[in-house]
Amino acid sequence: QLQLVESGGGLVQPGESLRLSCTASGTTLNYDTVGWFRQAPGKEREGVSCISSVGDNTVYADSVKARFTISRDKSKGTVYLQMNSLKPEYTGVYYCALAVDDWPVVRTMPHVMFKYWGQGTQVTVSS
Repeated sequence: QLQLVESGGGLVQPGESLRLSCTASGTTLNYDTVGWFRQAPGKEREGVSCISSVGDNTVYADSVKARFTISRDKSKGTVYLQMNSLKPEYTGVYYCALAVDDWPVVRTMPHVMFKYWGQGTQVTVSS
């Protein structure tokens, strides 16, 4: 069973940055479609960003465009989510997930298209 592990969360003040990492146990994420999701307290899990398996195409939720960047480092087999200019409304548990390879559908980040999920990492933005 593939296991995804997120890291890099923490408590930061508004305007600060964090970089989340997603790795897979026993393998790499070099050739997979990977998404990042956020679940805020009392809210449903929502898609934040996604990177395609071919061509590293990326998509972002409107709420994080120009602030977040998803990337892949193939030398480390890791997918990152760089989060800049953080706002309190970005608080939540962030999950990475591995999708089935169907980019035209997956790029809209429906949960059902993501087969494997990590346990999440807490991000809290507060002054």
